[in-house]
Amino acid sequence: MEMSRRRLQLAFSFLFGLWLPCCLTQTTPPNSATPTPTPTPTASSPPQTQRLKVRLSGYPRKHNEGRVELFYKGEWGTICDDDFSIANAHVLCRQLGFVSATGWTHSAKYGKGQGKIWLDNVLCNGGEKSIEFCKSRGWGNSDCTHDEDAGVVCKDEKIPGFVDSNVIDAHVDEEHKVEEVRLRPVVAMAKKKLPITEGVVEVKYKDGWAQVCDVGWTVKNTRVICGMLGFPHERKVNKNFYKLFLERQKNHFHIHSVACTGTEVHLAACPLEFSRPNTTSSCAGGMPAVISCMPGPMFMENSGLKKKVKIANNVRLKGGAKLGEGRVEVLKNNEWGTVCDDRWNLLSASVVCRELGFGSAKEALTGARMGQGMGPVYMNEVKCVGVERSIWNCPFKNITSEDCQHMEDAAVRCNVPYMGLENSIRIVGGRSTYEGRVEVQVGSKWGTVCSTGWTTREAMVVCRQLGLGYSMHAITETWYWDSSNVTEMVMSGVRCAGNEMALSQCQHHKTVSCQKAAAKFAAGVICSETASDLVLNASLVQQTVYIEDRPLHMLYCAAEEDCLSKSAAKANWPYGHRRLLRFSSQIHNIGRADFKPKAGRHSWVWHACHGHYHSMDIFTHYDLLNSNGTKVAEGHKASFCLEDTDCQEGVSKRYECANFGDQGITVGCWDLYRHDIDCQWIDITDVKPGNYIMQVVINPNHEVAESDFTNNAMRCNCKYDGHRIWLHNCHTGDAFSEEAERRFEKYPGQLNNKIS
Repeated sequence: MEMSRRRLQLAFSFLFGLWLPCCLTQTTPPNSATPTPTPTPTASSPPQTQRLKVRLSGYPRKHNEGRVELFYKGEWGTICDDDFSIANAHVLCRQLGFVSATGWTHSAKYGKGQGKIWLDNVLCNGGEKSIEFCKSRGWGNSDCTHDEDAGVVCKDEKIPGFVDSNVIDAHVDEEHKVEEVRLRPVVAMAKKKLPITEGVVEVKYKDGWAQVCDVGWTVKNTRVICGMLGFPHERKVNKNFYKLFLERQKNHFHIHSVACTGTEVHLAACPLEFSRPNTTSSCAGGMPAVISCMPGPMFMENSGLKKKVKIANNVRLKGGAKLGEGRVEVLKNNEWGTVCDDRWNLLSASVVCRELGFGSAKEALTGARMGQGMGPVYMNEVKCVGVERSIWNCPFKNITSEDCQHMEDAAVRCNVPYMGLENSIRIVGGRSTYEGRVEVQVGSKWGTVCSTGWTTREAMVVCRQLGLGYSMHAITETWYWDSSNVTEMVMSGVRCAGNEMALSQCQHHKTVSCQKAAAKFAAGVICSETASDLVLNASLVQQTVYIEDRPLHMLYCAAEEDCLSKSAAKANWPYGHRRLLRFSSQIHNIGRADFKPKAGRHSWVWHACHGHYHSMDIFTHYDLLNSNGTKVAEGHKASFCLEDTDCQEGVSKRYECANFGDQGITVGCWDLYRHDIDCQWIDITDVKPGNYIMQVVINPNHEVAESDFTNNAMRCNCKYDGHRIWLHNCHTGDAFSEEAERRFEKYPGQLNNKIS
């Protein structure tokens, strides 16, 4: 018996070793099937619907290098290094989301792979979209051994907007896999509430569910399963209550002797034993494993629990489309910064997820997959064990800007509890699953939503609730999507902050009241997996600010474009001057999609003075405010021509204003408005000396969708003595801690005209 158990453990360890390098995804909600990947089309295989999956494996390595492995016909395999070239490496690196390759390796530099050697004598010209389109001996036809496994070294820069994270589902031998795990509640009240935090642990087995024997069960096992299901912590459970209940039920035990260390991200990663086929599965001296989990604060509404989990206030996630995902940012010296992705892995990612009130990490993402940050980079080579309470307790290196850039910002996708929120909302009638008229369920009735006051904020909540990413457009007339027999309006007056998990959590009328109640005026959305994210370079504003007294005879064009305060109309033109606070604006797109104006080019406005088209009426607000937020200089609403002035290395410009060209800002590029161009100012002619706040807001009306609106405003402390001006503490809206923001509001200004 002891020998057979050892053989089973060895067999499972071997199988687990095959797929450990790939990330394990969280289980799907109950009653949903986990899809099995199918092979991708090649010259020698029949067409399939799914792309060829590629991953980097081996040790030791960085995230942008490794042994190349391909997933074909349900099995991972390698590529032989015969005839391998840099052109092959370019194709593979682009498939992995990197811009290009810097080199390739031979003779199994990253260790020998296992399984098949899928390709040999591969000859690419470098322009192919996938390695499968290159010439080779054909799939599985090779005379190599794993001593000749090829590897690649990719340029550590991601293709802008690259969505596919190349994180692969776990695949184990069909007989020995843990496909899905759930908690089955047995208390009547618990069955009606989501999320389910307590119950019998069950694993998907054949066409049903099987139990896990709790002999030798420890709190570490509970921690792993709670993490998989989206919960940060475990709680004690009353086993005696469940024992009485479960003794009366027939149980089928599929898994025994679970021995997790507590840091695993999936039950399948723990040492365990499977029941032998065709044998009576029993659990001598034990019962089905029962656990209880503690949900994070944002999932506690329906749980009835009084004790709340505290979440970190010095770590946050930014730029993610869904709850529990985003770029990792940490707070140091009252300023937020990012984490470099060198050696970033699931253990470190799980520490971040748990301290923010989520479960363990589903994916640890590298290469700024959730957009680039703008502040300092604080951490590199984070090496968490997995039991730490905070990422700040993990060993890490302090770094300089030479070591890491924002193209290497680390991100996470955390396991979150299944809330079933997507079941009470749907979009219908669209050309794809990402667009349509919004219909919500109120009680047992489905109906439409009034579009009066329907904005990007409300549409963002709908797309998030459906798991469809961000809202590209909030639609207020949906007659062309009228394909549903639902005609009654069941919700109106919807007002969202934009961060809610469901539309029902937003403010709305208690009784429906809508001026345009016809079905054709129902609210609709167009969703997208990616979005742009504009942010102003605050330090450049601070560095370039100055005052100019500009003669009126040089301001006719500016007056025509409404760039001066109202008192300019009463001036003695062309004599006299206006006092202008001038500065440069550099607006970066750090998101994952290009920023494009909402209006089509047919509605762009030609500005003869400046000789180009303006694609947005109001792109920025320039304001000077006093301490209570009142405008002291009339808000100048600037409309711009949007183009790529310059880009990061390896990113090409796509937009330019000249010759009625396309307008927008590419991912990884910026639009620069120099201090010396018309309207790049605030008219302060009528402003008295004093201490003020200068504020610039990009995309103020949220006319174009962005992944993060909290960084659209930039503010500076401003001291004006009647002759000179100083700016201090310039920062984007979300760059400071709450404490630093409070100090900013109370900033006393300068003493003796020197910045204190």
